[in-house]
Amino acid sequence: MSTQPEALTPAHEAHPEDQQESNALRVIGWFGIGVAVAALGVYIGTELRSRYKFKRRTPYDFYSNAGERPVGDYGVGV
Repeated sequence: MSTQPEALTPAHEAHPEDQQESNALRVIGWFGIGVAVAALGVYIGTELRSRYKFKRRTPYDFYSNAGERPVGDYGVGV
């Protein structure tokens, strides 16, 4: 055993290209996560709103389209 300190050398030094690729992948990953969170928020918001509107219906809403007649096709059957 020697008493001389050994110089420690890293096994793999980071190259500038590797760092740029890593940063680009990190940005793309965070952007994808952000888009997924936004889409999930829009979906949950839509579901909550539809459920809120469903609970606040009145008896008149059930029959709101009862008096409407279907519109016929004009000009058919000359």
